[in-house]
Amino acid sequence: MKFFIDTANLADIREAQEMGILDGVTTNPSLMAKEGITGKDAVMRHYKEICEIVKGDVSAEVISVKYEEMIKEGDELAELDENIVVKIPMTAEGIKAIKYFSEKGIRTNCTLIFSAGQALVAAKAGASFVSPFVGRLDDISTDGMELIAQIMTIFGNYGFETEVLAASVRGPMHIIRCAEIGADVMTGPLSAIKALLNHPLTDSGLAKFMADHEKANLSVKK
Repeated sequence: MKFFIDTANLADIREAQEMGILDGVTTNPSLMAKEGITGKDAVMRHYKEICEIVKGDVSAEVISVKYEEMIKEGDELAELDENIVVKIPMTAEGIKAIKYFSEKGIRTNCTLIFSAGQALVAAKAGASFVSPFVGRLDDISTDGMELIAQIMTIFGNYGFETEVLAASVRGPMHIIRCAEIGADVMTGPLSAIKALLNHPLTDSGLAKFMADHEKANLSVKK
C-alpha cells in the first residue's frame, strides 16, 4: 500500500520523506489556506516546492467548478511537474474533465467520493485515482471502510486500473484497516503515519534493554 501525506506543510512533508516510506502527497485548497498560501502564483510555487521534495505523485486540486475552467486550470497544473496528478471533484462537470485529461494522458484524482457509484463513474471516465473520504463518512455514522471494500470489489470485478486512494484517514487504525482491505493508497496526516511506530511494549522493552546494557557496562568497569 502506498503512503501519501495529506498536507501542504513543507516541514511535515520533509519529515515524512526523510522516514523513507513516503510515496506521494495530496493537498486541497483548505490545506493550502491553513499554511497561509493564497493567490494563484503562490499556490503554483508551493506545488513546485512540494515536487522538489517528493519524487512521487502530488495531487494538485483545481478550484474551478465549470468544465472549461477545470480544463484550463488542470492543464496549467500538469505543466508544473511530471509528478503532478490533477485533482478533480466528483461532479458531472468534473467527470467530463477527467475524461478529457484521460484522453490527453494527464493523470487525475477524483476527489470527494462518498459512494461506490461515484467511484464507478470516475473509473469509467478514466480517473487514475478515486478518493473515498473514510473519515468524513465515519463522522456521520457511516462505515467508511465498508465503502473502500465495496469499491475494491467492483474494480476487481471489471479490471479497472484506477487506484483506490483512501482519503480523510484520521489515525493508525484507519491505515491498518485500509491495508487489510487492500486499498492501493492511503493519505493522512503525519501524526497518523508516526502513530504506527508506537507501542508501549516497544517503549518498555527498549528501556529494559538500555538499563541492562548500562548494568553490564558497570559490571565490566568494576
